Amino acid sequence: MGTILFYLFYAIIWVLAWLPLGVLYIFSDLFYILVYHIVRYRRKMVRKNLTNAFPTYSKKEIKKIEKKFYLHFCDLFFETIYLMHISEKEMRKRLKFNNVELVDEWLKDGRSFIFMLGHYGNWEWITSIRLYVDDWSVLGGEVYKQLKNKHFNDFFLKLRSRFRTINIEMKQVYKAILECKEQGRYYALGFISDQSPSKRSIYLWKDFLNQDTAFIGGGERIAKKTKAGLVYFDMHKIKRGYYECDIVEMCKDASETADYEMTNLYADMLEKTILRDPAYWLWSHNRWKLKHKKD
Repeated sequence: MGTILFYLFYAIIWVLAWLPLGVLYIFSDLFYILVYHIVRYRRKMVRKNLTNAFPTYSKKEIKKIEKKFYLHFCDLFFETIYLMHISEKEMRKRLKFNNVELVDEWLKDGRSFIFMLGHYGNWEWITSIRLYVDDWSVLGGEVYKQLKNKHFNDFFLKLRSRFRTINIEMKQVYKAILECKEQGRYYALGFISDQSPSKRSIYLWKDFLNQDTAFIGGGERIAKKTKAGLVYFDMHKIKRGYYECDIVEMCKDASETADYEMTNLYADMLEKTILRDPAYWLWSHNRWKLKHKKD
């Protein structure tokens, strides 16, 4: 997207972001008709992913999940826009964290940790966790992969810093942790670890949603090297525009766990989350493009 087109796009969404979320959902309903019925955005990909994940489901059941996914997908687009101007008070009302005491306890003990999550529910709102934690001498950030388009990369960095979260590019993670240690600080970093990895970054092959699936292991490996804890963010969509996130302990010190143990656990926990209500996962992603070549 060219610079002029991007700023035109930005101006439109900046104005939209001031509207009440209830009004934005009217746009979302119209957007759903365009995306699902007219443009048919990635319909084949979504149908294929759902069919392979749920081989015992009828076509009617698959289509029901498919439509619910696209409704949520369109809502997610406008909820992300709304993040530009949402107040801290409203953010607290729309996304509640359960067991946040665990995070406070670990930070007060000087324990660094990594929180693992997936592209489920509204992951863009997850950075509001900072509103619930008292001690921010900690390096609190989200690990991201740089987008090719500079304008969109800068836009999402600004958006994800909405509640003072620090964004750390994937290649800079170890450097950031080293600087943190030199300053006598500790860290809490978020990893969204359910994307399809490159061939070089495959850490583990695992049966996931009835398919042989490749996983990255950055979160586990960094936690093991730095003796950090791991937690899982289990998100629930309560109703339109309202979410809850359960903070679940995985381990207090990853260096004391076996290789692959935590990545396996993460995959199992994420699968359980998805199976609870499949429509809220990102089915439009080409998650299974890599095939396992077994010996």
